Amino acid sequence: MLYIGCPQWSSNAWKGNLFSSQCKNADMLSQYAQHFNSVEGNTSFYADPSPSTVLRWANSVPDDFKFTFNRRFSHELHLTNVQTELTDWLNLFSPILEKTGQIMLQLPKAFGPGDLPKLAQFISLLPKEVNYGVEVRHTAFFQKGEAEIALNQLLMANNINRISMDTRALFAVKPTTEALIDAQQKKPHLPVHAIATGSEPMARFVIADLQNDYKPFYKPWLSKVKQWLDEGKTPYVFFHTADNREAPLLARQFCKDLGYDHKALNPFTGEKEAHQPALF
Repeated sequence: MLYIGCPQWSSNAWKGNLFSSQCKNADMLSQYAQHFNSVEGNTSFYADPSPSTVLRWANSVPDDFKFTFNRRFSHELHLTNVQTELTDWLNLFSPILEKTGQIMLQLPKAFGPGDLPKLAQFISLLPKEVNYGVEVRHTAFFQKGEAEIALNQLLMANNINRISMDTRALFAVKPTTEALIDAQQKKPHLPVHAIATGSEPMARFVIADLQNDYKPFYKPWLSKVKQWLDEGKTPYVFFHTADNREAPLLARQFCKDLGYDHKALNPFTGEKEAHQPALF
């Protein structure tokens, strides 16, 4: 199974194309889920939603839709003394856990090799019925040395997915717009180590926009995802652009190039296209 989506489910820029012209904010998730089967639920990284909001999210998508959520356990608590907050957070999200594909832990750049024992302790607290992904940003974890080996072994031992974030196409473009300047300031610029440490590898692919050449960085992901699928894995792939206006088009193009299609429907025009194997 393959899960494809964008880094968000709501954008006014998508009205009149991915969404209906008069789409209300409260209806964006349900309309998004008509085209994609997963999403990065990054709003949970910054603040906890209310219980009623969590329930509304769960009721807005079909049963086979998968969210990914994250929380700032590493940023606010540095992965220490987190048991109470972790339990409370999982209880808050309990109505939607069946529709949660992965819980993501995005570690800050300062989280280095010396912090791996903290990560191991945190992992020991996690309930096993949920899948998890970890994204690291410290350069030591990208040098193929002892630190990276230790990280990968820890994740493999616990069937936790190492998240690959590919920003090479984003940084291959000169920052000539506000959106590009902002994206290049916020996104990490690190090597890509596309390794599957768990059964559900995740990739986050970031480009400037569709007008700049991103194909040299894009094409290897087609082969990698095909390889993961052939190995019986369940990949998650999320597509970003600098302002995410064209993210749905990039996500859909990937499906098309891979041999899948969004219900044979172009999400930005609504036009029927030639039938291909259905993704959903």
